[in-house]
Amino acid sequence: MTRKSSHKVQTILLVTGLSGAGKTTVLKTLEDLGWEAVDNFPIRLAGALLDIPASGGRSNPSIPLALGFDSRTRGFKADALIRQIMQLQKRAELNIMTLFLDCSGAEIERRYTETRRRHPMALDRPAMDGIAQERMMMEPLRRWAETVVDTSKMSANELQNDIRTRFSNNANLHSTISITSFGFSRGVPHNVDLVFDLRFLRNPHWDNALRPLTGMDPEVAQYVESDPAYAEAMFKIRELLRFLLPLYDAQGKAYVNIAFGCTGGRHRSVHVAEQFGKWLRDDGFSPTVVHRNLTSRPIDALEGPANGANNKKAKRGSERK
Repeated sequence: MTRKSSHKVQTILLVTGLSGAGKTTVLKTLEDLGWEAVDNFPIRLAGALLDIPASGGRSNPSIPLALGFDSRTRGFKADALIRQIMQLQKRAELNIMTLFLDCSGAEIERRYTETRRRHPMALDRPAMDGIAQERMMMEPLRRWAETVVDTSKMSANELQNDIRTRFSNNANLHSTISITSFGFSRGVPHNVDLVFDLRFLRNPHWDNALRPLTGMDPEVAQYVESDPAYAEAMFKIRELLRFLLPLYDAQGKAYVNIAFGCTGGRHRSVHVAEQFGKWLRDDGFSPTVVHRNLTSRPIDALEGPANGANNKKAKRGSERK
C-alpha cells in the first residue's frame, strides 16, 4: 500500500534577468497578488529560508514565494546557481519555476540614462559595456528559465498587467475598495479617488424628528429614499461604478477610495454609503465602509440655511406633529 505524502506543495518563482529589465516591478506586482517576495536573495540559502516559519508562527505553503536575484547577488555564478536550483527541484514539496526578464541593450541604456543611475557592472565605463558583460553572465540562466519575458517595448504598467495575467491565482482579484461617508462642512477626506456630492437630496437634519438620528436608522433611510431624485441618481452612480471598477482592476490599481458626502456627514451620506456597500458586495466586490462623521454632534450652523423647498416643507411637517 502506497502512503500518500501529507506535504502541501510550495510554489516558488525565481525572478532574475538583466539589471534594468524590470525585476523590482515584477516583485512588487507579485506582492500585490498575495505572493511573499524577497529581493536580492542568495539562492544558495533558499533551503534554509524554506525551513523558516512564515508570518503567524507556522509554515504556510499555500502562500507562493518569489525570490529575486541577479548578477549583483553575492556569489553569483550562473552555472552553480542552476545546479542548486536542480537540487531544490528534487524536493517533492517544492514547485520551482524560473522567470527571466530580458531587454534590449539600447532600452536598458535609455532607462539608466533617464534615471541618472550607473549600471552596476559599468561604474567607470560606458553603460553598454556593462550591459554586454552582464548579458554574457546571465545567458545560461536565460536558456534555463521556463519563462522569458522581453520588456524592451513594455511600460511599467504593461509589465504589471503581463505578470498579473501569468501569475494571479485569483481570477476574481479586485482592487481593495473603501467607501467613506463624510460631511463637506468638516472637510473632504484625503486620498479619495471618487467623490459623490449628495447635497442635492433633501436634508433630514431639518426634520426635528430625524435630526438626532443617523443614516443608519430606517426612518432616515426612508426619508432619503423618498426624495424624487434618489432612485435615478443612485442607479446612475451604481452603473458608473460598475463601469469604472473593472477598469481600475485591469490597470492594477491596488486601492480605490470612494467617498459620499453630504453637509454634516450624519444622514444622507451615511445611508448611501451603506447602500453602496451592499450593492458592491452583490456585484462581487468586498468593500470596507467607514463613516467619518457619524458620531459628530449635529450643528445647525454647519448645515447651512434651510432654504430649500423640500426642507421647508419637512420642517413645517415636523412642527405639526
